[in-house]
Amino acid sequence: MSYLEELKNKRVLVVGAGKTGEALAEFLGSRNIEFQLLDEKADLASKFKVITMPEGQYDLAIVSPGWRRDNQIIQSLASSRTETISEIDFAWLVRSELNPEQNWVAVTGTNGKTTTVQMAEAIFSKSGIKAVACGNVGLPAITAVSSTERFGTLILELSSFQIEWSELPRFKACAILNIAEDHIDWHGSFNDYANAKLKLLAMSECAILNLSDPEIILRTTSFAGKKIFYGLDTPQAGEIGLVEELLVDRAFVVDPNSAESFGELTDIRPTVPHNVSNAMAAAGISLALGIPHPVVKEGLQSFTLDSHRLQEVAKINDVLWVNDSKATNPHAAAAALGSFESVIWIAGGLAKGAKMENLVQKYGKRIKGAILIGTDRDLIESALIKHAPQVAIHKIDSDDKSELMAKVVAKAQEIASAGDVVLLAPACASMDQFKSYAERGDLFARAVEAIK
Repeated sequence: MSYLEELKNKRVLVVGAGKTGEALAEFLGSRNIEFQLLDEKADLASKFKVITMPEGQYDLAIVSPGWRRDNQIIQSLASSRTETISEIDFAWLVRSELNPEQNWVAVTGTNGKTTTVQMAEAIFSKSGIKAVACGNVGLPAITAVSSTERFGTLILELSSFQIEWSELPRFKACAILNIAEDHIDWHGSFNDYANAKLKLLAMSECAILNLSDPEIILRTTSFAGKKIFYGLDTPQAGEIGLVEELLVDRAFVVDPNSAESFGELTDIRPTVPHNVSNAMAAAGISLALGIPHPVVKEGLQSFTLDSHRLQEVAKINDVLWVNDSKATNPHAAAAALGSFESVIWIAGGLAKGAKMENLVQKYGKRIKGAILIGTDRDLIESALIKHAPQVAIHKIDSDDKSELMAKVVAKAQEIASAGDVVLLAPACASMDQFKSYAERGDLFARAVEAIK
């Protein structure tokens, strides 16, 4: 009997009624597998009936991202000996039945995951391979696996939550972009967070690793599998790198003494260091699956960044307004601040346990003024006072989020001069004041449009 047929005789619980939980529920329903959908938020809007506590004994619980193992509900399932697996593990089991020839590749890192998987998707599209970016972005994994389009490759963006919960998938290649402080409140320590990311290595045939990230270098020395390093310097044999204006591969070539170009700096837009680095990671994954170098170049040329990623909103009186609302931690904000010389910095929100000192210490000289909002703005203020005392600090408050952003933009307009960049790169999550980073960015863009 197949795995899915066996599930028809079991009691199944889907834990989490967000986007992933609903996708799991839709799949199970389409297969006539009975299930219950659970979420701690009793008022969560869902097309399915949602329970807030387990109702009896279950044979299988499928857990959505973000649920901690020490959650009372998860512990009660464990104590009742319910088999508990991640949504990624479940999708892998379904893939093994519905589309066993499908290849999986994975991308993780503190920042740049979404851009990298979307760049890889653009490259695969040019190659003629039917592939889709999914997982923590776009389609949930189970939706992509069960799609009638029968994708030949899934390019999965995976968070530390998803990797920590998962054991079963086997990836043709993975890319680890960077490891910096984030989600410390969830994992408990930076070491646990880093270990969750690096768990991906044991599940992959080939690892594409950032040579510029000291944590990755330090923590992958004992990995005995195939490692391909990439960086912004001239590549050694077996690496991907930069030779003047050319993106160059010396890893996926027939002769280790030879090199192949797969793009130019002008192919990457915007041409800022972290975006070039992401392009190299996407190229590494694509080359690992046999896509030719000219096709990689075509894919990178065709790619454009998502909204809320260094998005140029407007240029008004020679002041550039940039929306990088997806910079939800200090590492992401560092990439944004490092892209400009004179910045009016809009920051603040939920820090999630991250520290701000290193960010301000490194980029404080680029900050002309800081406009701070949100719950943990005092962390940023303290770091600025200590490491960049020359920076004028402005705190903005309002219970109305549209009015809040209008006040922020008005203050930025007041203090910005020709040649400055007004940069929304909050270094914090958004949920204390906004529904999402996207809403935060949209309100910023709308407020900028209003002053035009």
